[in-house]
Amino acid sequence: QLQASGGGLVQAGGSLRLSCVASGTIFSINDMEWYRQAPGKQRELVAAISSGGITNYGDSAKGRFTISRDNAKNTVYLQMDSLKPEDTAVYYCKADLRPFSGAYWRNYWGQGTLVTVSS
Repeated sequence: QLQASGGGLVQAGGSLRLSCVASGTIFSINDMEWYRQAPGKQRELVAAISSGGITNYGDSAKGRFTISRDNAKNTVYLQMDSLKPEDTAVYYCKADLRPFSGAYWRNYWGQGTLVTVSS
C-alpha cells in the first residue's frame, strides 16, 4: 500500500529525491516518515512530517534533508542534498493511516529503496 521510489547511485555531494505514494483504500493519513537502515545497523528515523506539515528530523538529516508531503496525492517526499557515503542505506517510508472511517490507526511500511553514495 506504500510504494517508495527514487533511490539510486549518486556521488558524494550530490542530491536525490525520494517519493513514497500511499495507494489503495485510504480514509486519512496522519504522520508520514522516512527511515533508513544501513548494513549491520539498526533502522533509524530520518525525518517525519505530520498531516499539518510539522516536521522533525534525525540528527543525521538536519540541515541536509527536507521532508515534505502532498496530501492530495497521499505522497511524502525526501529531498536529500549534500549526500555523504555514510548516507548509504535502504530508505523506508512509513505512514500512520486509516483505510476507512472507524478503522484503527495502523502503521504501513513501504518496501524500501536503496540509496548508494559513492566517495
